Amino acid sequence: MTSCPICSKWEDEPEQRIVELDQTLVSLNRDQFFPGYCFVYTKTHVTELFHLDEAVRNGVMAEVSAVARALYNTFAPDKINYELLGNMAPHMHWHIVPRSSTDPLWPRPHWSEPHRELLLTPGQYRERVELIRSQLAKG
Repeated sequence: MTSCPICSKWEDEPEQRIVELDQTLVSLNRDQFFPGYCFVYTKTHVTELFHLDEAVRNGVMAEVSAVARALYNTFAPDKINYELLGNMAPHMHWHIVPRSSTDPLWPRPHWSEPHRELLLTPGQYRERVELIRSQLAKG
């Protein structure tokens, strides 16, 4: 689907790419207000979990869990938030957001209030991507 922003995300944002897994692609969110905030999105354009056969669905969920574990091990958050909506971008994608009890929006959802984006330098993005990638490689 050419008009889907998620379908083109991997190609459009190469500096945010973390890893290509069997069923999903993993990218760092440009806004790092919540350190480690990532997207996990299906390689194929699909909108609902029930559209996937059981084996693929289980694979997708295992990959979402692996990314969450890697973020937990990298950033030591108090909680990992998982969000799967798809109303604005109808392509299955998770927002995986490490949360700290010291963040200014705690304990509210990460989208509950506007916040100033925290953009990193290219080097800081590369460093963060590599930290997450290396944690994923550890399994």
